[in-house]
Amino acid sequence: MTSTVPPAVPHTDVQPPITMFGPDFPYAYDDFLAHPAGLGQIPATEHGTEVAVIGGGLSGIVTAYELMKMGLKPVVYEADQIGGRLRTVGFEGVSAAGDADELNCELGAMRFPPSSTALQHYIDLVGLGTEPFPNPLAESTPSTVVDLKGESHYAKTLDDLPAVYRQVAEAWNACLEAGADFTDMNQAMRERDVPRIREIWAQLVEKLDNQTFYGFLCDSEAFKSFRHREIFGQVGFGTGGWDTDFPNSILEILRVVYTEADDHHRGIVGGSQQLPLRLWEREPEKTVHWAPGTSLSSLHDGAPRPAVTRLHRTAGNRITVTDADGDIRTYTAAVFTAQSWMLLSKIACDDSLFPIDHWTAMERTHYMESSKLFVPVDRPFWLDKDEDTGRDVMSMTLTDRMTRGTYLLDNGPDKPAVICLSYTWCDDSLKWLPLDANERMEVMLKSLSEIYPKVDIRKHIIGNPVTVSWENEPYFMGAFKANLPGHYRYQRRLFTHFMQDRLPEDKRGIFLAGDDISWTAGWAEGAVQTALNAVWGVMHHFGGSTDAANPGPGDVYDEIAPVELPED
Repeated sequence: MTSTVPPAVPHTDVQPPITMFGPDFPYAYDDFLAHPAGLGQIPATEHGTEVAVIGGGLSGIVTAYELMKMGLKPVVYEADQIGGRLRTVGFEGVSAAGDADELNCELGAMRFPPSSTALQHYIDLVGLGTEPFPNPLAESTPSTVVDLKGESHYAKTLDDLPAVYRQVAEAWNACLEAGADFTDMNQAMRERDVPRIREIWAQLVEKLDNQTFYGFLCDSEAFKSFRHREIFGQVGFGTGGWDTDFPNSILEILRVVYTEADDHHRGIVGGSQQLPLRLWEREPEKTVHWAPGTSLSSLHDGAPRPAVTRLHRTAGNRITVTDADGDIRTYTAAVFTAQSWMLLSKIACDDSLFPIDHWTAMERTHYMESSKLFVPVDRPFWLDKDEDTGRDVMSMTLTDRMTRGTYLLDNGPDKPAVICLSYTWCDDSLKWLPLDANERMEVMLKSLSEIYPKVDIRKHIIGNPVTVSWENEPYFMGAFKANLPGHYRYQRRLFTHFMQDRLPEDKRGIFLAGDDISWTAGWAEGAVQTALNAVWGVMHHFGGSTDAANPGPGDVYDEIAPVELPED
């Protein structure tokens, strides 16, 4: 719903905002990016040196952009299209008349919390705007319908729902407070109190690493009621139901709620894929070595290299990359930003690329499935009023039916609009997998007709449906990482991989980045943060350094390193 938990203290003008500062690695990436000293420099003898950047999603493009600014020459490899899971597409079959040609849908990331402050740096840098996203019961959402077990409830605020929903919200608040020191951590993160964050989190990691989300609820006095747990799973608070996350580690969920990543979401006006595309074309005002007017696009003659098919080490501890065109190039350093499962199946790799413990961590990575289906419609008809009730004829909908979440995306009165008929996860996503887009649409329309018997959605549809199942996408094989209980140690190995002085010399030179390497997978902020870690790692690998006034994540690593659990 609109608020996961009440803030620790009332919001005032002097109250610091919540950001994705920790809890695992409390480093101020936003301050690092904003500092006039920049992110660091490399020796002049290394200027123009090529560095492979494998993957052209947000993490890869941020990595390449910042390496270019330092004077290195990033060589970006991309198997499909720039953007990764920032994928904005249009609709076939929609007439270009009027504004309909501007309709698009977000197959990947579509909503971003304000706590993503490093991400916001790049959104601002390329001049993109944001707007409120119509989550359930958000202020920008005209109305919400919660439909469970065949019974529907219409609401504009949480108070409009039956008392049991408020009881569930209160149970979640109490559960977080009793089991996860929510108020203390919330305040410590607002104040960027590193010692306090580390103290609280170290205790929780040790206590909860082996616990599922569902087990955490069951252990709470506040959630002794199965009915409350069931409603919470189906409807949830923040962005909708949480039950698809129930088998995952509770630590994954705590990272989300501590940082308010599930609240106050905004969408990028015109589509999220514009962000990496604009960075690709952007000509930085200040670069080292490169002539004014240089961009990633100009360094690549307009297009990245194709898919990587092989990675191996060669003499001098170099990284040799073979691409789909058969081109073979050797680099002093490489950054791998695609989902790590690609290294296990789609790319032929030498075992010597990474230490065995890191290979194990990649193999143990758990990815969530996710599917969406969008249709273009002639206008935001859902704002029409029912003659009998005076209510909106259709609303943002949370349900236990096959659609699970239906989002209404308005472009203005009487203008063509978009409906996300269904947004589902995990098993709910797998149920759609054998069906094509039209078959999916038919099932969804049937489900929604049972909730809104007076509404003929079909008569408003003006183009073909667009769908995605990320688990079936060959270069992704899943939506995003979600650690299972006991996986903290694996995630720590992947996240800390950029600190390569700690690795054997013959295991250095290739760096991992991307949101599945981050602690906050599924959020673009994690893609940005790990990109900046990799940039620091490459800079350090080439003998470079940061300005003393703006230490990078590796410079302060020992002071804020993630909790290290015993291996024995």
